[in-house]
Amino acid sequence: MARRLLLLGTWLSIAIAVRHTTNLMIRELGWHLRPKVVGPVLPLDLGLQITHEMCNLAVSIIILRLLALLPDGRYAFRYERHVLRALWGLFALPILLPLAGVPQHIVYYIVFYYPEAWLPGIGAALLTVRCLRARATGRADVAALLPWAALGATVLLARAATRLFRSWQGEEGMFFFIGALLGALPYISISVTLVYAAFRHRLLGVDIVLRPSAVYGSLWFIINSWYLGMALTLGLTAGLFFPVGLSLLVAVVATALFRPLRDRLNTLVERRVFGKRLSRFELLVQFSTTLEHAYDLDRLAPQLATGLREGLGLRWVRVRLGGNGLPVSTAESGERPAAARPVKQFPLFYGDDTLGLIEYGPRTEGRSTPEDHAIGGTLARSAALAVHNVRLAAELCAHADEMQRQAAELAASRARIVHAQDTERRRIERRLHDGIQQDLVALVAKLALARNRLHRGAASTAPSPRCRTTPTASSTNSANSPTASTRPSSPTRASSPPSPPAPRRMPIPVTVQSGQSLAGVRFALDIEESAFYLVSEALTNVLKHACAGHVTVRITRSDGRLQVEVTDDGTGFPTATTHGSGLTGMRDRTEAVGGELTITSRAGTGTVIRARLPEHVREDTRA
Repeated sequence: MARRLLLLGTWLSIAIAVRHTTNLMIRELGWHLRPKVVGPVLPLDLGLQITHEMCNLAVSIIILRLLALLPDGRYAFRYERHVLRALWGLFALPILLPLAGVPQHIVYYIVFYYPEAWLPGIGAALLTVRCLRARATGRADVAALLPWAALGATVLLARAATRLFRSWQGEEGMFFFIGALLGALPYISISVTLVYAAFRHRLLGVDIVLRPSAVYGSLWFIINSWYLGMALTLGLTAGLFFPVGLSLLVAVVATALFRPLRDRLNTLVERRVFGKRLSRFELLVQFSTTLEHAYDLDRLAPQLATGLREGLGLRWVRVRLGGNGLPVSTAESGERPAAARPVKQFPLFYGDDTLGLIEYGPRTEGRSTPEDHAIGGTLARSAALAVHNVRLAAELCAHADEMQRQAAELAASRARIVHAQDTERRRIERRLHDGIQQDLVALVAKLALARNRLHRGAASTAPSPRCRTTPTASSTNSANSPTASTRPSSPTRASSPPSPPAPRRMPIPVTVQSGQSLAGVRFALDIEESAFYLVSEALTNVLKHACAGHVTVRITRSDGRLQVEVTDDGTGFPTATTHGSGLTGMRDRTEAVGGELTITSRAGTGTVIRARLPEHVREDTRA
């Protein structure tokens, strides 16, 4: 099939060349190669006319053989070989018919005029027969062409039939116009069908190896030639009916009207041949958006290389990002030949720092333009800014980590300070219990003994009631009070949680409410001590500042937290402007163990101090 296509194209080119040469050299013939005047024809004119008609006849026979042997170009049945070879006998008719006494104009119609019209239709009819016989023999590939073969035979034979009307009614009129249009139908339909089949469905097994630039250049030439031809045709046609000035105006108007269509066709062809290509502005916008959100150099480098190569149509692009404190990331797009030198290099500068390099090779089609290099430089500057942002982000993350570490150390140091305070209080308690308390007890006992002696001395003169020889309860309580107020009862020596400071020592009524869920439960030592000191400091503040008549202490468990709440009915205070040492101490104590402190107070409505402490239950809990 490829050889038959090459043969058809060659003979068609020869026929066109001979036709135009004949039109230029034979003045006695019109554009349709029919004699204008009756008279003898010169030998040169006759030879050119016969050569032209022979070329046309050869083209018609080749078209017939091309259609009859679709789709593979090989003989499938025996009759095809005999019928198609017999067609070459038409070349002998111009010699044999005149020898038989046939008039010259009859020879013209028999040999040249009607075969050129009927042979394509006969070829389509032979293809229809071929498809019918292929269906009978089980050749599905050939039988699939039957609908198209039948349609082509009908159209082409109808086109040939119009030659009869054309020869009867002359070379003018409506039938002549219809016949002229149908005359080009075989060439247009066959060409379009073959090109479509080759490019779209590969029905002919043709491997298209044309370069995109050659295809685009050819189509661009055809479109612009059509554009110029339409303007000239309308201008020349207008010149037959209008003055020269008006004809030029028509040509200019036609040029302006057809220009948008030409531009649209060029755009469609470019998109079809090269695919969708971003404009320079779109390329810059796309990369700017990518670079703004780029914080990973390992992902940014491949995107930059691929986008730059596809956007500018380059053969290869190499991108290196990083340096000056950042890890280096390298990416390549396209195949870089060995020892190939880059066409352009763009270092990524930010101030005095070099943050990478962009280099690329030549374009796949044509040469790189200054506009291409300008885009590369712009992208290099944007990429340098992006890498600098990545470096800033890395430094910010490092500073954030350092701040988190310092915050953790600060929290740990606060916890250590609280623990040290508790340890110091325990040491003071032991010293008081083991030293001063014993001395105070002994001193109280001696005072009681001395008082008893005084009473006995007075009894010698007057009778008196019997006196006690043991210390009073009030004295004992007074001696124990320095120790009891220092810290809660030791958790290791009790099975129930410590109670707040004894309400009976308060000069105002105090109500203590404890939830049922706290029965028999012990918490971590730091949690219990924080709760104890929170209540102690709150009661102290009530006595000092609140002028309250009643205080309520509530201790509950809720949502995995130990909640301690102290409420009074005192004067209250503005929490936004009051920052005493007592309030600060309570807040520090609560936050040191991971708790939260909330103080709610208004003038004349009392104060509510609420603490939410972590619920760290001890393992040695006993019911």
